[in-house]
Amino acid sequence: MAILPHDVARRRGWIACAIILAVLIIDQALKIWVKTHFYLGESYEIFPWFQLAFIQNNGMAFGWEIGSKLLLTLLRIVTVGFLIYYLVKIYARKIARTGYLVCLALIIAGAAGNIIDCAFYGLIFNNPVPPQVAELFPPEGGYGTFLHGKVVDMLYFPLVSWTWPAWVPVVGGEYFLFFSPVFNFADAAISVGLIWLLIFYSSQVSEVPVRDKAPGTTDDPGTPGED
Repeated sequence: MAILPHDVARRRGWIACAIILAVLIIDQALKIWVKTHFYLGESYEIFPWFQLAFIQNNGMAFGWEIGSKLLLTLLRIVTVGFLIYYLVKIYARKIARTGYLVCLALIIAGAAGNIIDCAFYGLIFNNPVPPQVAELFPPEGGYGTFLHGKVVDMLYFPLVSWTWPAWVPVVGGEYFLFFSPVFNFADAAISVGLIWLLIFYSSQVSEVPVRDKAPGTTDDPGTPGED
């Protein structure tokens, strides 16, 4: 197994750590600010095609809901734990491209950002009736229990809308809006990481396994740190 020089491997490790830390800080700072300055359902138009719209959800990215809340949170924790383990195992391997590590870091950070909401927001925030805004560390305690918090979403991009002509089958006369989901910075990091990985680095999933190759075999001796 070909290993990068120590200084190159360390630099790539720090790049991954910096991406994870930056995404988490931006994501949580934006969520806490929105949670403590917007009442639930409030929106603010920055541009006609970009608004801040405060909603909460129990589900996955973009407000989708699948299965029970507790099961979903535990699944996220297990997934992030595995991805961190995988990243630690491969970041120094020559065959693992830097861009691949960046994709993994974005996915890890995004998933971890939403885990923080699920794990702790029910404990540290209240959930008042609009138009009151939430309070951080309220004297009466939070609105939920550990692992049962709601994910905060606020990024809304109503890019274009129209009403389908009446003659169009099935959807004729209906109003259509693109893009309607409300999401958060963590969701965006996950989406960018996944799309980038699928387009440019999908082969790396099989080329860079968790377990080291058997003795006597080597990785592709590509240029250290190449994308």
